[in-house]
Amino acid sequence: MKKILLVAVVIFVGYTVFNNQSEVGVNEAPLPASQQDVGKSNAVNQAPPSISGQHTDKSDAVIAKAFSSHESNVQISGQGVVTKLLPDDNRGSRHQKFLLKLSSGHMLLVAHNIDLAPKINNLREGDSVQFYGEYEWNEKGGMVHWTHRDPRGSHVDGWLQHQERKYQ
Repeated sequence: MKKILLVAVVIFVGYTVFNNQSEVGVNEAPLPASQQDVGKSNAVNQAPPSISGQHTDKSDAVIAKAFSSHESNVQISGQGVVTKLLPDDNRGSRHQKFLLKLSSGHMLLVAHNIDLAPKINNLREGDSVQFYGEYEWNEKGGMVHWTHRDPRGSHVDGWLQHQERKYQ
């Protein structure tokens, strides 16, 4: 059993290293014009690459690596399916919360600040959501937050996209 686990870890590490050598960094590629906010310019903000099937696989690998190495404060992008809607957290800054399942099977908690960005009112289990935000490690799979504009301009702006509408 230990040998099988060791082989699986070696394969995963090799796959991750191989994919990271040819991967464009999460913050390096611009959004397509159709996804950019017209008139928005801020030197601090760097847009993530567009979300496509191949990119989603790479995003999932970046998230899996951050999870396995207990990393936090990592800008990530990706797409998942809502598996559970959680009650809004109304203590301090208010956050809309829900769980996303990525194509890799990885689960992420989304904590979307609804004091700084609009709430997704029509969100339902089974809906697809694209995201760009900051990953924070936890033992259950991690959390993505900073899915909104930074009013101070000191952090990269994030967003959620649901049914072709961007929430930031």
